[in-house]
Amino acid sequence: MNDKYKGMTVNERLFMANLDVAFYKAEKEKDVEGMVAILKEVDLTDESIDPILKNFNLKRN
Repeated sequence: MNDKYKGMTVNERLFMANLDVAFYKAEKEKDVEGMVAILKEVDLTDESIDPILKNFNLKRN
């Protein structure tokens, strides 16, 4: 795992990677796989992604 995003919140990671707009577009479209791909781009693990999806009332198939 890269330490590039160490200590950052999810929103900070998305902003720093210039993926914030794409992430919230995917969320608006309920594109779960797109959201997962973006979250993995900012070095989040599967264990941390599932609670984020749950926060949006979404889950993986």
